[in-house]
Amino acid sequence: MSDHDKEKRVRPTNIGGQAIIEGVMMRGKKIYAMAVRNPAGGITIEKNEWGGIGAKGIFKYPILRGIAAFVDSLITGTKILMHSAEIAGEDWAEEELSPFEKFLQDKLGDKINDVLIYFSVTVSLILGMGLFFVLPVWLGNFFKSIVPVWGLGIIEGLIRIAIFLLYLLLISRMKEIKRVFQYHGAEHKTINCFESGKELTVENVKPCTRLHKRCGTSFLLFVMIISMVVFFFVRTDTIILRLISRVLLVPFVAGISYEVIRWAGKSDNKFVTAVSYPGLCLQKITTAEPDASQIETAIAAMKGVLEDEGE
Repeated sequence: MSDHDKEKRVRPTNIGGQAIIEGVMMRGKKIYAMAVRNPAGGITIEKNEWGGIGAKGIFKYPILRGIAAFVDSLITGTKILMHSAEIAGEDWAEEELSPFEKFLQDKLGDKINDVLIYFSVTVSLILGMGLFFVLPVWLGNFFKSIVPVWGLGIIEGLIRIAIFLLYLLLISRMKEIKRVFQYHGAEHKTINCFESGKELTVENVKPCTRLHKRCGTSFLLFVMIISMVVFFFVRTDTIILRLISRVLLVPFVAGISYEVIRWAGKSDNKFVTAVSYPGLCLQKITTAEPDASQIETAIAAMKGVLEDEGE
């Protein structure tokens, strides 16, 4: 039995969250609240509508809603992350702009932040595709002479998971990332405390597990595993066609993974626990034990959502 299952959920919620710079963002059905430690040591709380594509029109249906949620999380999540950095280090705004930054500001004016957000998302997507999809296909191609076509997808999948694990292990050693992982742990502990029916206090949240079935880490692992299954049925001897098929199928794989995460988050039976176990183990890398001030910040974000959505 995992640590997650030792805490009986008496008040399940769809509220999710994200660790940001020196803080936590919690998201409800319509709004999100972000709580960030400011340079003065206090907590700055901001609320806003989530916006984005959301579950509207065709995007309210299974798989498609997962694709919409994935896109929304990338764009809005990046926006919130960048804004949290501004709040956590407000003195950064006083630094002199470089000539290139001045040029962009003169040309784009108030739109510069939006451009930077979309640029960051685009670069992140390109790097992610390259590292976790193009590179595994290229490396897997070296096994082409000794592995049948149907086996290349499995080889690619194993390489993809190995790269993902190595990536997480490397960034977890960075001091700045460790603090983000501590806030990630505080986010999970706070949600688990709420779902267990306890009052949201530092004392109640601290002993809760820092693992959660609906975590983004588990989602990414499901993407890796489900892609192995999907790509098994998409076979071609040509490496270019394999690359194109992998990239085109990423949204579909993300949509399926989203549905699996939703299903796992609503159930506590043994089969779901078994399916969720690898992701929960991986969260031991992407979360760390938070201190009292970090837990306090996560609670502030959670209460910000609860005030408006009243769960």
